[in-house]
Amino acid sequence: MDTLSPFAVDRRLGGRVRAWLAAAVCATAAGVCAVVSGAAWAGAQVEEPLADSVRTALSAAIGRTEPVLVFADAAQRQQCEGWAVSLEAKLLKRKPEELVRREFLQTVCYEAKRAGLEPGLVLGLIQVESGFRKYAISSVGARGYMQIMPFWSRTIGTGDPASLFHMQTNIRFGCVILRHYLDVERGNLFLALGRYNGSRGRAEYPNMVTAAWRGWKLPEGGTQVADAGTVTMAVRR
Repeated sequence: MDTLSPFAVDRRLGGRVRAWLAAAVCATAAGVCAVVSGAAWAGAQVEEPLADSVRTALSAAIGRTEPVLVFADAAQRQQCEGWAVSLEAKLLKRKPEELVRREFLQTVCYEAKRAGLEPGLVLGLIQVESGFRKYAISSVGARGYMQIMPFWSRTIGTGDPASLFHMQTNIRFGCVILRHYLDVERGNLFLALGRYNGSRGRAEYPNMVTAAWRGWKLPEGGTQVADAGTVTMAVRR
């Protein structure tokens, strides 16, 4: 089974909070919190040295070749397919092509489960970070759906930042990085999201992501997947 090993390391991520480029507004008709901005979100993260053991674990989780969907079994595949179908209507305006939309949702489900994350949380983060734009680039150079900084490709990937525009590669990086930050913060989602955005300790970004996440939660009886485990959220104002 393709699983992600837990990463635990006691370090702190520095970084200044960049000026906020967008505001979250509630798209009541769709029931989804949307970001209205022409620019992508990304924090001014600072690249810091990783312990060799941590870098090796993260590199193994990313892999050296272009990722593909390899489900553990038919049941897992069906679960992700069902989850994707349940959410397709909400994503219709942003991704009108059915095959593209379904592949995107199934990839989010697969990579989120692989990293031990709730897929709806990953959708909320993508919504806030890039507005579901594959080729989004922020003012600090973060790329793609999950706004991955190029130094991550050099540190734990193949060294080719262009690969960050590949859908599954980008989503894999984002899920692995968020999982890493959750482990660093011992399951505290508020702090982990702050690290992801380079704004640790500030409430704006974590609150935006969790608001967007609520919009992707399915009603009772829907196909829910991937328990987030020990993730905790302490909302701060």
